[in-house]
Amino acid sequence: MDYIIAIDGPSGVGKSTIAKKLSKILKINYIDTGAMYRAIAFKLISNNIPLDNHNKIKEILENTDFTYKANCLYMDGVKLGKEIRTDEISKGASLVSSYDYVRNHLVSLQRKIGLEGSCVLDGRDVGTVIFPKADFKFYLTASSKERAKRRFLQSERKKGLNLEQVRESIEKRDFDDMNREASPLKKAKDAIEIDSTDKTLKETILEFLSYIRGESNV
Repeated sequence: MDYIIAIDGPSGVGKSTIAKKLSKILKINYIDTGAMYRAIAFKLISNNIPLDNHNKIKEILENTDFTYKANCLYMDGVKLGKEIRTDEISKGASLVSSYDYVRNHLVSLQRKIGLEGSCVLDGRDVGTVIFPKADFKFYLTASSKERAKRRFLQSERKKGLNLEQVRESIEKRDFDDMNREASPLKKAKDAIEIDSTDKTLKETILEFLSYIRGESNV
């Protein structure tokens, strides 16, 4: 029997890392919902289209094809990777995701893809908007200090940013995500909250699995 695992949470908390690990362990599909917003932002920026040109954005949405193969996102037949993970694209994604028509279009597509078989999805509104009746709903969190430290050690240090600058950027993204009109970031009432601040990756994954396997025969 197919089932859906929804993982929501703020920026830099490790949602994608956890979701990918769970997908491998449970042998189910993985869908990164945030990557679709990043992909749209990437397409707009690459084509020098202003992020407030709503007519052009609507045109791009209608003429963009998304598919998932082996848990990788393809846009118009091209596999996407690090090019959608830059700070510029992240900021662009945060802006375009605040537009109702963008979210409505991508949510519809994400639901369609998610119903193709058992899967784990991560994002900011998976358990509240995309799949409010998901079989397993989680809200992954960690302090902004811890998230900044992880991101700094992973990549931001190479860009010449200091730890405090990274933390300020994360807290601004949190504020924007939680206060936007379209599908703001929030914990679903029936979601299980997992705080990874003082946990290793392995400990966090085991906590997820204890809930999933403890509540089903997965």
